[in-house]
Amino acid sequence: MQQREPSASESYFWPSVWAIALHVLVFGMLFVSFAMTPELPPAKPIVQATLYQLKSKSQATTQTNQKIAGEAKKTASRQTEEEQMEQKKVEQQKQEAVKAAEQKKEEAAQKAEEARQAAEAKKAEAAKAADEAKKAEAAKKAEEAKKAEEKQLADVAKKKAEEEAKKKAEEEAKKQAAEEAKKKAAEDAKKKAAEDAKKKAAAAEEAKKKAAEEAKKKAAADAAKKKATEAARKAAEDKKAQALAELLSDTTERQQALADEQGDQVAGDFDDLIRARAAEGWARPPSARKNMTVVLQINMLPDGTITNVSVARSSGDGPFDSSAVAAVKGIGRLTEMQGLKPSDFAPYRSFKMTFTPEDLAL
Repeated sequence: MQQREPSASESYFWPSVWAIALHVLVFGMLFVSFAMTPELPPAKPIVQATLYQLKSKSQATTQTNQKIAGEAKKTASRQTEEEQMEQKKVEQQKQEAVKAAEQKKEEAAQKAEEARQAAEAKKAEAAKAADEAKKAEAAKKAEEAKKAEEKQLADVAKKKAEEEAKKKAEEEAKKQAAEEAKKKAAEDAKKKAAEDAKKKAAAAEEAKKKAAEEAKKKAAADAAKKKATEAARKAAEDKKAQALAELLSDTTERQQALADEQGDQVAGDFDDLIRARAAEGWARPPSARKNMTVVLQINMLPDGTITNVSVARSSGDGPFDSSAVAAVKGIGRLTEMQGLKPSDFAPYRSFKMTFTPEDLAL
């Protein structure tokens, strides 16, 4: 329990009481010492004798008178000594009384000082005890605050762990639901694909019969077209060879001028050449119809080797898209590309081309 520190007035109360009591005691002792002092006998009158020597007296009378005067003087001297001794005795008693009073006063002052020191020591002990109590209370509060903080941190950690566990459980549930949905979608897609395949098989069989009939009709036309394509390819190769020969035989300035003039034409020739080569190996699927358009992404090396072909934009018909990709891949390598300058070949490193059934059925 914290003790209340005394105020200034309370601190000086008991020393003041002790001082007043000490003064009262000293005055009382002085009063008693004066009251108990014995009464001295009244002073005897001093006999003063004056001797007159009469001329007419005899010598014997003179001697008698002198003797009387000496006795009187001795008597007066003894009385004076007795009075002085009595006076010294009184003075000595007064001094002893004063000394005793002062000694008692000093003792009382010493006791008061000791009492004051004891009070101050008690006050210091009380202050020390209060300080220790304050420190103990502060340590207790600090310990309680530390425990409260640790509890709060533990609660936060527990809450965080619960939230993470909840979040993980939700993620697991979502993942499981997604897997189930994916599995169900795959099963549905598989089932639908089976149904579509069955329908397409029937349609393909019908289309196959019809295509066989059309193939017989168009066989002659295709043969003629193929012959014309071969002729066009050969003519393009001859034209390109002639242009390359002219470029090689002319000056550098002329070659640059001819290359700039013929750049667009060469590009158009190579597009036609790629279509023509793709048409040579194209197998028309039964589902191919007019107005179908597929955009292919083609990657090529400087030596004319086709490295990759993919569908950039589908026509909506899978068999036709696959047939177009297979036809372009079947080209393999265009040897005509080997003579191109890097600037002319750059557009063909990675480019897009559009194909239709009409383009592949030259």
